[in-house]
Amino acid sequence: MIKLGLVGEGIAKSQSPDLHERLGASLGLPVRYDLVDSLGIEAFDFPSAIQALRERGYRGTNVTFPFKENAAKLADICGEGVRRVGTANTLLFDEGGLRAENTDYTGFISAYRHSFGDQPAGDVLLIGAGGVGRAVACALGELAASCVYILERDSARGECLSHDLNAMGITAECITPEQAQRELPSWQGVVNCTPIGHINHPGCPIDTSGLGPQHWVFDAVYIPAHTELLNAAHQAGAKTLSGVDLFVFQGVDAFRFFTTGHIGTEQIDAHVIPLRTHYIQQLVSPANPRMT
Repeated sequence: MIKLGLVGEGIAKSQSPDLHERLGASLGLPVRYDLVDSLGIEAFDFPSAIQALRERGYRGTNVTFPFKENAAKLADICGEGVRRVGTANTLLFDEGGLRAENTDYTGFISAYRHSFGDQPAGDVLLIGAGGVGRAVACALGELAASCVYILERDSARGECLSHDLNAMGITAECITPEQAQRELPSWQGVVNCTPIGHINHPGCPIDTSGLGPQHWVFDAVYIPAHTELLNAAHQAGAKTLSGVDLFVFQGVDAFRFFTTGHIGTEQIDAHVIPLRTHYIQQLVSPANPRMT
């Protein structure tokens, strides 16, 4: 049996245990996936929690809010996603040291290529420059984005991401809502990395009147699976990618990381679409548990 975990705050309803245990069962590999929830624990010590998992024979652990930056700093060996994004959501207890990866970064690339193939991302409107927005923005650099146009209420955060992307060789600039509305028809991609559209934050993050068949649209929100933005994109004839896709592909990438040397990539690939279908069906109705 392979023992895995998730460390984070307020993760009691996470669907990550279900994903990893379901995928393991499909591949004939028993998986035990435990939650380490810091919620309500005074003076919770993240490094100690990670060390405890290692001492108890865990293969690795996922990491979520608010410990992703700490996870990256704790690692001995960082993958490309961690080096680019600056945070880690997956840790592997390896003989050579603590290895870290950011599967939000790799998972978005995998999800995009699965749905859109080698289509260049083009000019992309990125709404939200927080943690997921940063990971997706860095991934866009690997997907031939011509320019990432950042729409962010917190101007300092937006400018920081723009500066970091340009330093990586990814052309980026901050824009106003007026600019976004005016230029949207001439761009190719729209990416929402804000909570707007979630069941608890209903609405649409932009005016969608400029959407058309020339666009591809991604929404990081996955409760509900069909957000107002994705519904508008579908009605406009645009290609779409949902937050469920990111959840599944980042989870599958983490599973690959955990099982390197045990299970071949081609064996795992066969289970991606059934997993996606399962979680899409779960989240068509918004009254479902959140997925982390």
